[in-house]
This record gives sequence, C-alpha cells and structure tokens, in this order.
Amino acid sequence: MPNNNHSKEQFFCEITRKYFKESEVIHIALLRPGLLAVVKQKYPDIKMKGYISRDVLPEFRKEYIESVLEKGKGEVTKLDKEVIKSMASHNTLSKNINSEYYEERTFGQKLSDNIAQFGGSWKFIIIFFSILLVWVGINSYILLIKPFDPYPFILLNLILSCLAAIQAPIIMMSQNRKESKDRLRAENDYKVNLKSELEIRMLHEKIDNLMHQQWERLLEIQQMQLDIMEEGKKKSKR
Repeated sequence: MPNNNHSKEQFFCEITRKYFKESEVIHIALLRPGLLAVVKQKYPDIKMKGYISRDVLPEFRKEYIESVLEKGKGEVTKLDKEVIKSMASHNTLSKNINSEYYEERTFGQKLSDNIAQFGGSWKFIIIFFSILLVWVGINSYILLIKPFDPYPFILLNLILSCLAAIQAPIIMMSQNRKESKDRLRAENDYKVNLKSELEIRMLHEKIDNLMHQQWERLLEIQQMQLDIMEEGKKKSKR
C-alpha cells in the first residue's frame, strides 16, 4: 500500500521491504494463481493487499515455470533451463544458426567446407574427367614412344588413390560440421517451440484468472444491487 510518510507515487514492496514507483510494482492480488502459490510458499505471511516489485518477479516466475515443466516432463534439462531463464527475463530465443555457423568457423573448417563443396559439384566432375582423358591420351598416343606413365597408368592410379585418401576425411570433416549445425538448429527449434508452448499455457492461465476475477466482481456488483433493491423495498413498505 502507499506509504503515508513518502510521496503518493511510492509503493511498498512486501518482498524487498523497499519503496518503488507505481510502474515498478504490481498488486499481489493480480498475480496468477500458480505464481502466487510460489510467492506464498516462500513468504507465507505476505499481505494480499500489498505490492511486489517487478524486479523480483523473474525469480518467482522462473521457479513457477520450472515446477510446471517438472510436473509435465518429470525432469528439467539444460535446454529447459535456458528456456526458463529466457521466459523469466523476457528475452528472445530465436537466432540465426547459419550466421553463427559461418562466423565461428576456423581456417581449417572453412577450407574443408570449401573443398567438400567443390568436390561435390559438376565443375569438379568435369575438370576431373578432363584431366583423366588428357592424361590417358598423352600417355597412349602423343608419348607412345616414351610415355612418362605407360599403361596401366601406375602413376595415375597412385595420384587417384592419394586424392581419394585425402578427400574422404575432408568430406567427413565437413559432414561433421553440418551435423553440428543441424544439432544447433534442432536445439534452437526445440527451445523456441517449448517457450511458445509455455507462453501459450501461461497466457491461457492468465486469461482464465482474469475471467475468474471479472466473474467475482460481477457477482459482487449483482449482490450489491440485490441489497440495494431489498433496502428499497423495506423503505417503501414503511
């Protein structure tokens, strides 16, 4: 409630025991039932007609969301805790995975990605077969008298074996990077979906709470009207 010794714009927080502006507090009675239960669990003697600072609400909101997840899933993982922290502080979880993937690559990772990309293109296939045809043609016809790699092209086989031996692990490195990228994307999608689900659930709870409060107020108003009508009837009889 407002403090008589302070300005009318100052409100007393029942948790921090300090005074705040009206925009920095919220009436305790307006809290959602689940969030209010968490507050009462820690502060059983808290006054329902009092106020609570918005600065301390994220911690209670975090505990409440964590309890909701524990009831629904049975356990809270590291990813779940990141979602809870984001919801409590009202931060966004969506991020550009592709941007992070390309920005955090080392020189070796960039090189392996570029080699793997080039090795899986039609450009590489055309160049590769062109070199093979030229190699075989030179050693079969042009240098038939004294070829530097006569049939069965042992030197060519050695070069192709070395190329395959080097290209395979480079492609695997690139594939591992793509798997890491896919895993980051899947984790981000999971966190965003979980946060959306929890936000919708909290929104439904908040709407239900508001409707319940409005219904109680309507009943009070109706009861007041009935009392006024009863008093009017009594006065008319007199």
